[in-house]
Amino acid sequence: MRMSGNTIFIPGATSGIGRALAERFHEAGNTVIVGGRRRQLLDEIAAAHPGIDTVEIDMADPASIVAASAQVIARHPDLNVVIAMAGIMRVEDWTHPESFLSSAEQIVTTNVLGPIRLIGAVIEHLRTRADATIVTVSSGLAFVPLRSTPSYNASKAAIHMLSESLRLQLADTSVRVVELEPPAVATDLMPGQRHSRIAMPLDHFVDEVMSILAAEPDVTEVQVERVKFLRHAETRGDYSEVVARLNATDPHA
Repeated sequence: MRMSGNTIFIPGATSGIGRALAERFHEAGNTVIVGGRRRQLLDEIAAAHPGIDTVEIDMADPASIVAASAQVIARHPDLNVVIAMAGIMRVEDWTHPESFLSSAEQIVTTNVLGPIRLIGAVIEHLRTRADATIVTVSSGLAFVPLRSTPSYNASKAAIHMLSESLRLQLADTSVRVVELEPPAVATDLMPGQRHSRIAMPLDHFVDEVMSILAAEPDVTEVQVERVKFLRHAETRGDYSEVVARLNATDPHA
């Protein structure tokens, strides 16, 4: 993926990692379109960063995904990069079905069906571009489970395998698939995470991501150093120890 001259659509970029990436890519000389549910936040981003375009999109709503994607393509026919950033994470207790079923369904709808529907809405257009990229967003928790967030872990494992599979299917096209695998990052994804001592500072995370993309234009998995502890646990042979260490730090356990 080249670092400038792209037209990049990032749903779920009104805060956290998505917004930070949107700002960095904009500064690097890309046309950036930020998507989100809340018009006020979109307007604030557009005012703070002239040149960033915005579109309302709800990644839990199939019709919204189709309509927003069509708007973006119509306004920006050079669209060649889509970053499927939107996601939710919640604590669940699976010993009490009444407490987790609704949460689990919402997580799967947003974290799994959202990216699937988004890719479905843009793939035909991306295949017309000479140099296109789909960026999926999984997590270190796709590879090692956090006890308190079963549905989130599973949703990100699904995104990892979706990314692997799409990369195979699109190998003979102009569309590349890049998987971003964050560790815990200091954002508002979970209550208290922004101030967690184990969360990676957001600026440091985005600095490292941009450095990896610049240094390795053909990278398929973007792994900052801090996530490798989780990502490669099974390969190293210390999976059980990593599971224990990760869950010993879980504030929700």
